[in-house]
Amino acid sequence: MADRSDVVGTVAGPGDDPNEFVFVTPSDKSIKTGEFITYTVSVEGEPRSVFARVTNRELIRGLPEGFLADPEVGPETVAATLGVPTDDTELYRLTATVIGYYDTNMTTFANPRQLPDPGTPLSIAPHQQLETVLPNLGCETDSTDVTTLDGVAHIGWLLNRPAEATNLHIPIEEFASTHLAILASTGSGKSYTASVLIEEMMRPSSRASLLVFDPHGEYDTLAEMQGEETFQGADGYEPSIEYYDPERLRVRISELEIGDVMAILDNPSNRMQERLSTAWRAMQRQESRTWGIDELIAEMERIYGDDDASVGALEWRLRRSIERNDLFHPEENVPLDEIVDPGQCTVLQMDTLDRWDQQLITTVLLRRMYRERLDDVRDRDSDIEHPIFALFEEGHRFAPASGDAPSLGIMRTITSEGRKFGFGLGIISQRPSKIDQDVLSQCGTQISMQIKNPNDQDAIKNSVEAAGEDVLRELPGLTPGQAVVSGDAMNTPALIQVRQRRTPHGAGSRPVIEEWREAYDERQREPTQSESADFGEGDSTGVQSLD
Repeated sequence: MADRSDVVGTVAGPGDDPNEFVFVTPSDKSIKTGEFITYTVSVEGEPRSVFARVTNRELIRGLPEGFLADPEVGPETVAATLGVPTDDTELYRLTATVIGYYDTNMTTFANPRQLPDPGTPLSIAPHQQLETVLPNLGCETDSTDVTTLDGVAHIGWLLNRPAEATNLHIPIEEFASTHLAILASTGSGKSYTASVLIEEMMRPSSRASLLVFDPHGEYDTLAEMQGEETFQGADGYEPSIEYYDPERLRVRISELEIGDVMAILDNPSNRMQERLSTAWRAMQRQESRTWGIDELIAEMERIYGDDDASVGALEWRLRRSIERNDLFHPEENVPLDEIVDPGQCTVLQMDTLDRWDQQLITTVLLRRMYRERLDDVRDRDSDIEHPIFALFEEGHRFAPASGDAPSLGIMRTITSEGRKFGFGLGIISQRPSKIDQDVLSQCGTQISMQIKNPNDQDAIKNSVEAAGEDVLRELPGLTPGQAVVSGDAMNTPALIQVRQRRTPHGAGSRPVIEEWREAYDERQREPTQSESADFGEGDSTGVQSLD
């Protein structure tokens, strides 16, 4: 039974849906939509604290509208005229959806399948209880101090509560193994939120092996983690932040598959495709993995003759598209043991590569890493003997809904099978509708921020099973830094305020007004073409030696 001093409302009766009920509260008990309330019912003879989420709020009694028509007269004056206390004139009817009670055996919510009786008192759910039961932390009680747990990421606090009153820690293992999606409009805080999670994953209690695919160079401030006390362990651990610029990104030609090569070449004919496929398979069967275009053409000439017109046409295409592209090399490759390691976050800076090269090197790298993880799990020699997590900024670029990217196939494979082999993916995007739906639907944990585009809202609705209608309705009204967290890392979706980063943010909007003014002032200081050059005054003394 709730202490009457904690009661914020009273159940009035059932709602429209089987899991809904309505309750009444006076205005001084301010309860916002999205707030968690609790009440006690008997389940199989035991008292259970059942949680419910407030989904709607409407005024059922207030000051007469006729007295409020004059904007010059305040509500307090109207109430005084009527002879009623100001805080006693309003009454609200709220709708709440039952989430359930926390089952310590199942370590998740169980629905009691019974609504509270009319007259049941309701209370605001306690902070620590929510911190324990909202995320999927596997706690054996509903009052565990989650800050003592290893492998959790402090992502922020409940939006409807005061700052840091109800902190939310999500299990890193859940979203790192069953994949993650961070979806939001431009400027809503996607990269900021992703960086918060990276900070948490690189702390001493997690020591993740992270790879960030960065098409715009937005993560160059993560290096600030190095040397910061927060990220140092008692055993001397400190995260290693490595940056790979385009000059170091290489694809060994033998790592390409025939499908990659066909996509690179400029519209090869059927005859060319047949010749190239035959020669490519022959080269792949060779023991050497360091062959180039010269060796490939020699193989085609050996099979089809050196006067074959299709081979000649292929040679021109291969040299133009592969040999003259610095991305490809007969011998050089990105060493996997340099880019993935426990306690290391490697940022692949691809900002000077065109989209096609970004997709291609991603394809080859993912394929190599997936193969190594497969070998490790099957007790074969492997270059990657630990789980890895790859995060993709502009995820729709690498897994587009149009299907027009060589990286899409391997990303589908990893999102559907990677969990078994310790290979997790994270997708960050401002256009959920432009992400391949197979990839998006496999992202078990979702962090959804402000989304106003109806097509993108529909994409989330169709792909994110855990986000209910009441949660999705919140998306257009969120402001930067606010998010809905749902999916495998949560026992129920929650509205949060993302916590402040410990490292500087490197992807904020540019101060355009300030930069315009500075550029204008700089332009004003430059001499114009019409101004005569200043040769100094006085008569010429002729050519002078500079010695």
